[in-house]
Amino acid sequence: MTAMLLISKVSAQNIVTTQTNKIMDQRLTFITIGAKDLNKLKQFYIEKFQWKPLKDDNGIVFFKLNGFILGLYPADELAKDANASGDCSGLKGFSLSINYNSEKEVDEVFKVLQGRGVQVVKPPQKAFWGGYSGYVVDTEGNHWEIAFNPFLVMDRNYNVVTHK
Repeated sequence: MTAMLLISKVSAQNIVTTQTNKIMDQRLTFITIGAKDLNKLKQFYIEKFQWKPLKDDNGIVFFKLNGFILGLYPADELAKDANASGDCSGLKGFSLSINYNSEKEVDEVFKVLQGRGVQVVKPPQKAFWGGYSGYVVDTEGNHWEIAFNPFLVMDRNYNVVTHK
């Protein structure tokens, strides 16, 4: 009986130790963009990218992507929540990326987006790192990289498996 109690106590300590040593899971749940004009930005994603909102409620919009959610939230509210400057300038300095399986697919996406009036800031081209990419921007200047990365391994749902 004492041995069983000791084993249970050691097992419980290992579980607690394992849980407390793990500070951050290596995953992504949300990317939230601070929108200066929430309705205009929402319409961009609906009309130009033709995405369907998962939720549009109480001043926040969610788009379910593969394995995480893109949120649109008023910039001033996001800044307040993050203790950043009121114009959210402290939150910029990022790009968002969608990867495809070939250069041809990237070119096709650009052609469709240009046809919808999306602003191209860098046409697709060979990249120094061995891939192929270009950039478009939404109505608030958030940069979206549309890319083919020959080193990226994705599953059939375009979820990242690994990077070689």
